[in-house]
Amino acid sequence: MKKALLPAGWIKPRGYANGVAATGTQVFIAGQIGWDEQARFRSGDFADQAAQALRNVVAVLEAAGGRPEHLVRMTWYVTDKRAYLASLKAIGAVFRELIGDYDIAMSAVQVVALIEDEAKVEIEATAVIPDR
Repeated sequence: MKKALLPAGWIKPRGYANGVAATGTQVFIAGQIGWDEQARFRSGDFADQAAQALRNVVAVLEAAGGRPEHLVRMTWYVTDKRAYLASLKAIGAVFRELIGDYDIAMSAVQVVALIEDEAKVEIEATAVIPDR
């Protein structure tokens, strides 16, 4: 079970939660980039890489027995803020398709580069799988 946190008097943020409270088994997902399971980039497009990185987050979470609704935190590292902002509509569509809800504490940070030269985005995530 998770609950998005919204302090009294604050407006509801769009596209993320200010905080999330959850109980259960914690899963920490390392930074996932936009390459496939064979470590190959299929696209240099920002939105395509973001979509693949999200698919990779979901795959790791599923390996732990979790589902997208168990995600409580994400940090996005992007190499180009403008490319990220220009891709928000496409990213939003794939986010809703793969993840579903925005009740996730999220941060986005522009960085100079990522370790893999072709990578344009890296997503770290934390999930809490409810105890059964």
